Amino acid sequence: MVLTVTINPLLERRLYFTNIKQGGVNRCSFEEFKSGGKGINVSRQLNNLNLKNMAVTFLGGNNGKILRSLFYKENIDFTAISTKNETRSAAIIVSDEKHSVTSYFGLNSEPSEDEVNEFIDKLGKMIQNCSIAVFSGSSPSENANEIFPAGIDLANKFDKIAILDTYGNHLEECLKRTPFAVHNNVDEINNSLRTGLDSEESKVEFLRSLYGSGIKMAFITDGANPSYVSKFDFHYRVDPPKINAVDSTGSGDAFVAGICYGLENNLVFEEMVQIASAMGAANAAKLEACSLNESDYVELKQKIEISAVGKKMKLIDDSPNY
Repeated sequence: MVLTVTINPLLERRLYFTNIKQGGVNRCSFEEFKSGGKGINVSRQLNNLNLKNMAVTFLGGNNGKILRSLFYKENIDFTAISTKNETRSAAIIVSDEKHSVTSYFGLNSEPSEDEVNEFIDKLGKMIQNCSIAVFSGSSPSENANEIFPAGIDLANKFDKIAILDTYGNHLEECLKRTPFAVHNNVDEINNSLRTGLDSEESKVEFLRSLYGSGIKMAFITDGANPSYVSKFDFHYRVDPPKINAVDSTGSGDAFVAGICYGLENNLVFEEMVQIASAMGAANAAKLEACSLNESDYVELKQKIEISAVGKKMKLIDDSPNY
């Protein structure tokens, strides 16, 4: 079972417009609520891959109640730590005419110290019963920054796979706890760690540094640009397929779901990366985040090119060992 951990969930209110007038009154043609947050997106996509999973998150206030109902509606298995503060929300404006999506995020919900401790205690019990723990998304506050590092320590203690996909001022501490695998996009790394990943050489060197600190797999994505990935001390460039992008929201989460799928099914590294990359690209071509079926990405998988950077390793018999 895959455990997804989201400490900054999001209630999306999506408003759809056919013709937006700047500076005037606009009336939407349709509106709906959607559940959001990176780990929640991963759980939604894992459901579509028929992988058993459980989401653990914070929920509070009326927004939290709405999110609970959405989880039930989407058949997302979850457990939640209740917070006194309201769960954050966002207004998502979708323009059919320009095929554009604009997001306006509200304030983060800041859990109390007691709520943070309760969350970590819950992780201590749940991680023992999973095979993979995915730590996804931003941290809502300084005191919540300790949750992901503590969760990674627990995963390592119980010999579980920890996958990290976060950013912000707690990323450096999370990396020090040596998760099994890391995913980030280039902007997240540059902004969080104050690095300058602007060339193939710098990206490969960063992958090398992660392995030197004990991280076994790493994935650096960059939208429509090539990705750079590693398993142990072997590095690869991944050229994604060309698509007509609509909304990239959730593409990194679809990518992480593909990595989970590959690890759970003992796929060779090359095929795992192809599936993850195809899912990330296919997600960007849709308005719905992490709602892909196999038919959405199977053709794109064949268009993804993977080439070794530096020393080479056989890929055909390279099933993951952990």
